[in-house]
Amino acid sequence: MKNLTPVAQKFILHWGEMGTRWGINRTVAQIHALLFLSPEPLNAEEITDTLSVARSNVSNSLHELQNWGIIRVVHVMGDRRDHFESMKDVWEMFQIILDERKRREVDPTLSVLRACAQEAGKSGKTEKYQKERLTELLGFFETMTTWYTDIRRLPTGALIKFVKLGGKVRKMVIGPNR
Repeated sequence: MKNLTPVAQKFILHWGEMGTRWGINRTVAQIHALLFLSPEPLNAEEITDTLSVARSNVSNSLHELQNWGIIRVVHVMGDRRDHFESMKDVWEMFQIILDERKRREVDPTLSVLRACAQEAGKSGKTEKYQKERLTELLGFFETMTTWYTDIRRLPTGALIKFVKLGGKVRKMVIGPNR
């Protein structure tokens, strides 16, 4: 990793590693980390040189990050190349990431759970048991999706206050001695 501070190198490598654990390509995560830390937009060649990765990999990764909605193309006066920058507001960025993960992962799971719960239980003891399990899981997903939708409607300032309440919310819901 060329021309990076030791701190930037450490963060970029870690973000790439965490990305793989979250099911995201390592290079995609590393490029996001680089753009997040960069005070100025970078073009694809600068990213390629800095991270020492293939240009085609950078191009594909940039498209993926744009599809997620967490980086954008910007133009620099006097340079015809596209430059890229990351969102800087971490609250907004993570809300977008959560929205996208919900759309890609939770919504299809809800659809399959609904279909399976509806089809199950039509014959036999085993299918009745399966219907009970699927219905319980569906209820959980629907409850959490409704909660997420309600929380997502909060303005960022209210969301931050809510999150910072931490244990106070627990005490309000179940009492101080539990």
